[in-house]
Amino acid sequence: MSRNHCCEMMRKQLSQRWEEHPSPIDCPDTVVVYLEASKAFGLPIHDGGGSVVGITYCPWCGRKLSTNRMPS
Repeated sequence: MSRNHCCEMMRKQLSQRWEEHPSPIDCPDTVVVYLEASKAFGLPIHDGGGSVVGITYCPWCGRKLSTNRMPS
């Protein structure tokens, strides 16, 4: 696990990339995203738009998520 991720599952989810979907928000398999513009994490709403519900705690381990920067 990277020292900057709260848990292994969050690391896995944020590192997923799919060739057919240039933006993670466009992919129906994306569970969580990091929004660089707002420095926030969110759960994409898969309704054909680009909506995201912001989150402040990890859905898997429950730790508070840093809003300072994307984990590496």
